[in-house]
Amino acid sequence: MYIEFLLLLENSSELFFVFVHLIVSLLLSIVIFVFSYVLAIQNPETEKMSVYECGFEPYEGARKKFDVKFYVFAMLFVIFDIETMFLIPWSITLSKINFIGFWVMIDFLFELSVGFFYLWAAGGLNWE
Repeated sequence: MYIEFLLLLENSSELFFVFVHLIVSLLLSIVIFVFSYVLAIQNPETEKMSVYECGFEPYEGARKKFDVKFYVFAMLFVIFDIETMFLIPWSITLSKINFIGFWVMIDFLFELSVGFFYLWAAGGLNWE
């Protein structure tokens, strides 16, 4: 298998350059990783090991109650990020789609806006 791969690389210059690019990027990644580990000052402190944007201590018991507002915000971010995933292709092909495709997306945006304003009115975006 290895010899067949080398013969394929010799016969195709495009695959050879892909292989060279792969080797160079792999070596560069290893060098950067090793240098960052060797040259970095390893000085763990209690402040560095403290809680960072998670809302609860990371090494406590599994039965401790925690606040779910962090996860609610994460889910809301994903929902509105998916909206962007649908909006970008729609806006690019807007001149090529038909009447139904236009109004289906307008309906989607309307329903998403209604959901957003309901969430806002219900207090789902309040941090306290």
